[in-house]
Amino acid sequence: MDARERLERAAVELFVAKGFAATTVPEITARAGLTTRTFHRHFADKREVLFAGGEFAELATRMIADAPADWKPMRVVVEGVVTVAATRFDGRREELLVRRGIIRSDAGLGERELQKWADLGRAGTAGFRARGIEPMRAALLAETAMTLLRVAAEQWLDHDTDRSLAEMVREAAAALRDEVSAR
Repeated sequence: MDARERLERAAVELFVAKGFAATTVPEITARAGLTTRTFHRHFADKREVLFAGGEFAELATRMIADAPADWKPMRVVVEGVVTVAATRFDGRREELLVRRGIIRSDAGLGERELQKWADLGRAGTAGFRARGIEPMRAALLAETAMTLLRVAAEQWLDHDTDRSLAEMVREAAAALRDEVSAR
């Protein structure tokens, strides 16, 4: 296990045991057997243990750009979210339940999570704009992708199920499609 993984594990253990606000960076590094300097090489602050990196925004932009040109925008949305679910979330349910619990325990973390979602929405909108889609539709598509992921993930985390998150994303997309076509 590398230093970053050790720090993440130590931080999460302490966040669960003591609470996020009561946990200090020196406590995290002591538990991981590393220095505070090492911590700051990997994370700007203790929040970043939970929110590090802009990889999801970059991934969204790349996936939209790399989708076949003949795919309709909603197919790009659904297939992109299914791919993210399968590659980034499936198999990590217990870890994500713990992470969600930590975030829900602290209002500041909730705000930080909302900021990450906003960043992802802007990246998705930019990705669809780069495909030539007008601004309002591009924003709707990006927000739809995030809604599919959030709703499916909440259902997946809230219910002990053998189904994968990717399956639940497809189910959420079908439900949305049914609702839109029922008007």
